[in-house]
Amino acid sequence: MTNGLILVVDDEEEMVQNYSRIIRKLGYECIAEQDSNIVCERIRKTRPDLVLTDLRMPGKSGFDILTESRETDAAVPVVLITGFADIPTAVEAVKKGAFDFISKPFSSDQLAMVIERALRQKGLADENRRLREQLKTMNSQELVGKSPAILEVAEVISRVAETDANVLITGESGTGKELVAKAIHARSARRSGPFIPVDCAALPENLLESELFGYEKGAFTGATTGRQGLFETANRGTLFLDEIGEVPISMQVKLLRALQERQIRRLGSNTLCKIDVRVLSATNRDLQKSAAAKTFREDLYYRLNVIHIQVPPLRDRRGDISLLASHFLNLFAASHRKETHGISPDAMEALERYSWPGNVRELQNIVERAVVLAQGSRIETADLPRELCTVCSPDTLSVAAENLSFKQAKDQFIASFEKRYLIDLLNNAMGNISRAAKQAGIDRKTIHRLLKRHNLPAKGDH
Repeated sequence: MTNGLILVVDDEEEMVQNYSRIIRKLGYECIAEQDSNIVCERIRKTRPDLVLTDLRMPGKSGFDILTESRETDAAVPVVLITGFADIPTAVEAVKKGAFDFISKPFSSDQLAMVIERALRQKGLADENRRLREQLKTMNSQELVGKSPAILEVAEVISRVAETDANVLITGESGTGKELVAKAIHARSARRSGPFIPVDCAALPENLLESELFGYEKGAFTGATTGRQGLFETANRGTLFLDEIGEVPISMQVKLLRALQERQIRRLGSNTLCKIDVRVLSATNRDLQKSAAAKTFREDLYYRLNVIHIQVPPLRDRRGDISLLASHFLNLFAASHRKETHGISPDAMEALERYSWPGNVRELQNIVERAVVLAQGSRIETADLPRELCTVCSPDTLSVAAENLSFKQAKDQFIASFEKRYLIDLLNNAMGNISRAAKQAGIDRKTIHRLLKRHNLPAKGDH
């Protein structure tokens, strides 16, 4: 159980002793005060994690202590102890900022439950405040996280950024490979030059060639003017070739020549053009296996893979989930103009227990959705997708099922299974839909239909 310092306020000595005994038995520190008039001074001096106060006392009431406590330190939760006749007043106090109230008589278990919930919220508020302060020092090109796995990636970035070495960035879909590429560019001597990303999987072969190398007027039907390619656009900067594993073999030959000779030829031109570009590439495929299977040129693989950075999946850096969630919360609260400043303990627990098959990108999307839907000042479990909560916690599943018909619960479970299975299947198939369909024993059209149903991106169909 988490330790905490609790300030107990009651004018009756016997009650103070009873509360103190229970609190210390629960494993918390306790200080007591019978004079309600000096409570706020005690709060300033002792900085408690929780104030537990009787409502009716000579001098200042519990309501007065609540008001002054919030003025002194609004982050300290206040729990009121009240008799049955004072419950309406206690309810009014909760509306004005009290964490909760507990009515007499109560058991030690009831007191323990309220204390634990209050301290849990205090801990979360402190953590959110710490994360916000930490995030203020981070720039948009910095990896968010303090786990050993992501710190190792950051260390490699710092060592290779100032060089011009080609870097191959690998990892599952949604892990943040482009962010790694941007971080390398931002720390390099080329940072004043352009950073040009290219999604190789999104362009057919003939269009990819013209996009990368450019073309002259009349090079093909419809080329009414000449156009500079992305290699030239990225001159003195960085060209990021995302999904490099999807480039067809015939195009790989031309790409290898450009990397080796540091010059390109526009389509329809006989003139070679020198380029000064650093090339970073990324893939969720195992290019070494692809090279062995002759589906990716071995010489191009070694040319791209001078430095290799493996970006860890989110499940291997669970300690970063709260930091990432708070980071996205701040970004989306600002962009959507929402006054959402925190994440409830239950919602954070759901985020931390989920398996995140879609990695950081999935977390980003879910936090944005939650910010948009949130009605209060923080994200609650009700703002998260039902499938996330039911997948993470068997207890939550049983509670949710109580409010569903058998058919609704079954449909919900199947939808959750389909999405997780589909993401894992495509990760194992390195994003290749044909290969994924073969592994699953279903048609490619079924894969496409499921991708559309679950709003997942289709990367490759080779």
